[in-house]
Amino acid sequence: MEHEERAQEVGRLLARGGATVVTGGLGEVMAAAARGAKSAGGTTVGILPGETRTDGNEWLDHVVVTGIGHGRNLAVVASGDAVIAVGGRYGTLAEIGFALTLGRPVVVLEPGWGVDGTQRAQTPGEAVEFALAAARHTGVT
Repeated sequence: MEHEERAQEVGRLLARGGATVVTGGLGEVMAAAARGAKSAGGTTVGILPGETRTDGNEWLDHVVVTGIGHGRNLAVVASGDAVIAVGGRYGTLAEIGFALTLGRPVVVLEPGWGVDGTQRAQTPGEAVEFALAAARHTGVT
């Protein structure tokens, strides 16, 4: 629940900052981030692992059905200009690795995975500030 509250705040702040929120499209933290973005009038994209749109959460504006299971984690991070990791298990760790491999800035919201090459953030606001600044720095917004 703690991670979901923080993810919802991240989604809300990203939307207020003008970002489109891209997630894995399912429940828990992914749904919370999308819910937060929608609460602020933002746009959301869910990249689903399965073969049907109905698996996506109710806060998605756009759904991409991949049918490739965990392989969709690469598509999730490749679709963004920066990545914010909130909680998570091994799928989140894979996304962090993919993002770093692709040269995407990664912000880990505490408490979270300890991975070299990531920026650490103590609050959702700090995580969003770092991610939006990194996206601007790379020339993409």
